[in-house]
Amino acid sequence: MTAQKGSAFLLKISDGGTPAAYQTVAGLRTTQMSVTGDAVVITNKASGGWRELLSGAGVRAVSVSAAGIFLGSAAEAQVRANAMAGTIDDYELSFEDGAKLRGRFLVQRLDYAGDFNGERNYTMQLESSGEVVPA
Repeated sequence: MTAQKGSAFLLKISDGGTPAAYQTVAGLRTTQMSVTGDAVVITNKASGGWRELLSGAGVRAVSVSAAGIFLGSAAEAQVRANAMAGTIDDYELSFEDGAKLRGRFLVQRLDYAGDFNGERNYTMQLESSGEVVPA
């Protein structure tokens, strides 16, 4: 695998159409994704003192955090509306090599900030609801 540019790691939101079209959330400077999975421990007396885990069990989740400069785009407005309403919506993460992940996410947190002599910026945290799959 070759190195990839961080600027090509994009967060996109669905327009709700059929088929869905995805718009990049404008102004992003940083995008981060974490995949977590809960372990289901099946250790027993026959485990010889070593912990054993059950493969494929437990709850898996994808968390996405992003930060950027507010530009007032339609995608930003949709993210804000989702945050205010607690709406779960379709999002896509795309990478420079063409790989994509799609799933439904809740905007868990949306923060805006701005200094008197600087730009208005935002940070957000999204949490997956259901399966996140390659597209």
